[in-house]
Amino acid sequence: MIVKLTFFFFFFILQTLKSSSQDLNFTYNGFRPVTNLTLEGVAVVTSNGLLRLTNATRQQTGHAFYTEPVRFKSSQNDSVLSFSTTFVFAIVSDITSLSGHGIAFVVAQTRGLPGALLGYIQRDTISKVFGFTNLLFFFAVELDTILSSEFGDINDNHIGIDINGLRSVEAEPAGYWDVTGRFVNLSMISRKPMQVWIDYDGPAKRIDVTMAPFNVDKPKKPLLSLVRDLSPILFENMYVGFSSSTGSVLSKHYVLGWSFRVNGESPPLILSKLPKLPRIGPRKILEFYKFGVPLIALFLIFSSIFLGFFIVSRKRKFAEELDDWEKEFGKNRFRFRDLYYATKGFKEKELLGSGGFGRVYRGIMPTTKLEIAVKRVSHESRQGMKEFVAEIVSIGRMSHRNLVPLLGYCRRRGELLLVYDYMPNGSLDRYLYNNPEVTLDWRQRFKVIKGVASGLTYLHDEWEQVVVHRDVKASNVLLDAELNGRLGDFGLARLYDHGSDPQTTHVVGTIGYLAPEHTRTGKATTCTDVFAFGAFLLEVACGRRPIEMRSGNEETFLLVDWVFGFWYRGNILDAKDPNFGSDYDPKEVELVLKLGLLCSHSDPRARPSMRQVLHYLQGESSLPDLSPLDVSESGLMLTGRDGFSDVAMSYASSAFRGFTGTSSIADSLLSGGR
Repeated sequence: MIVKLTFFFFFFILQTLKSSSQDLNFTYNGFRPVTNLTLEGVAVVTSNGLLRLTNATRQQTGHAFYTEPVRFKSSQNDSVLSFSTTFVFAIVSDITSLSGHGIAFVVAQTRGLPGALLGYIQRDTISKVFGFTNLLFFFAVELDTILSSEFGDINDNHIGIDINGLRSVEAEPAGYWDVTGRFVNLSMISRKPMQVWIDYDGPAKRIDVTMAPFNVDKPKKPLLSLVRDLSPILFENMYVGFSSSTGSVLSKHYVLGWSFRVNGESPPLILSKLPKLPRIGPRKILEFYKFGVPLIALFLIFSSIFLGFFIVSRKRKFAEELDDWEKEFGKNRFRFRDLYYATKGFKEKELLGSGGFGRVYRGIMPTTKLEIAVKRVSHESRQGMKEFVAEIVSIGRMSHRNLVPLLGYCRRRGELLLVYDYMPNGSLDRYLYNNPEVTLDWRQRFKVIKGVASGLTYLHDEWEQVVVHRDVKASNVLLDAELNGRLGDFGLARLYDHGSDPQTTHVVGTIGYLAPEHTRTGKATTCTDVFAFGAFLLEVACGRRPIEMRSGNEETFLLVDWVFGFWYRGNILDAKDPNFGSDYDPKEVELVLKLGLLCSHSDPRARPSMRQVLHYLQGESSLPDLSPLDVSESGLMLTGRDGFSDVAMSYASSAFRGFTGTSSIADSLLSGGR
């Protein structure tokens, strides 16, 4: 509030008011065009729809009232009805740390208000200065930015409720309670628009005043709350509007939008439709040409240089190897750029898994939205690449429901990227080991086993050429949306053969799945696939890995030994995985366990073919009624009652003399004794 009052002569005439609708409501999302506002003093509506109560002149007032009177009572002796209003205001001062008077929302008997204090008059002043015996009755909410001690102001940035006087009956510093219950201070001279809500509850006789920044929803807790009956203050018909004055500091007071309602909550303002505040400060055109143009020129030069580096680095980033012989495989080749964006730059969060052949990422193709899995395989040697890519394209033509579709490839910088159909349920091993949260029952496992057997039979016997998988294991079996088992990575190991020294035997495989003849000769055949499938059968039925390395002095666990021990003692079903529950067919479980042992025979001639295996699993043929002794005498090489343990290391010594391979193969020789 201001320290001094400025008065000017104004004839004050109370008139008989004609009532408006008892449920009056209106909304101004900007004030252009406006037909129901009465402007007085220096108040104007700007060309873009702002209601400007004051301009930059000193000691001037401005009023803006709704033209028609508002009926606040059903009759003169009734209580004041509930009413609500909301508005957005802004105070723009030439000096950010100082301000003239604030703004007041006023409910008064007349639109004409003499005086310069916030633009509205104190009733004692009217009585003393103008000699009126009829005192002015009014209700106002002041947004005050001046500290006037004579009126008991609490500070120079507060909101107060005024009733028939300039000394607020209730006041609080400007601010709001956020959603966390924390009070946040607001500076009303910050040149930023703010929103105010004023609500009067007629039955409860409570006045609530709430404020918040422009883009914040109405807080649940009001800033001010006062229980006061306005019935003695407000007449049957009153005027509503805004008032302000500039004082001695040059500032402008704006109202951007306003809504009001009797008997209900005021309609919300559409903030996006409100007019914008004018730009603050003069346009410094000369300074722009002096400093702005050179800075823009430098910016454009550096931007051009940066753009050049960016284009060059981008080309290097997405560079691919493309030889002439690849033209015939064009439709099977993916662009690295597409795979990069599909996998979001091969981010770790898109990683599905990693293994001996590389890391696999999930992706979504940018244009087709096809879900894919991308395997990144390192391959520095260019030797044999043409033949391998030809095989990849050939494999891509395979169509079997139990094989993971290979969609295509991409080559760049010593690595090969293989693109597969995405399998949403991941690999089978995640449902078998490490106490999985979700496991598979026997019916689901048996379905997967038969599916993998069917896919492997297709590779060995039904495709136009024999394809040796070389790495049959649970982690290479993927589950589609219906939990069908699909064999993946078939033929991938041959990439290393194409890049090998012809004089070197290069063994590729996984510990626990390598057939003994494979470790000795380095040659992969359909029989070595059958051996690996036998290990796969046992791990699915038992829920254990083919080999488990023990710590300390404990012996290494061999799954085939363990299962054979149960068979030898006549209780082979005790080897089953307890996690698939009690709902299973004992004959099916026994078949899988015995077939797993038979496929794991050390002599490849004693192993069944995959077609025979499939016939056994589908019930088209019966497994020979063999006893553990029969299998042992036919060449399983048992040396003790407990299985293969005594012979396991004999293959290690012979294999070390028979091949040159990866460092991990030495550990895998434990599988050679099976």
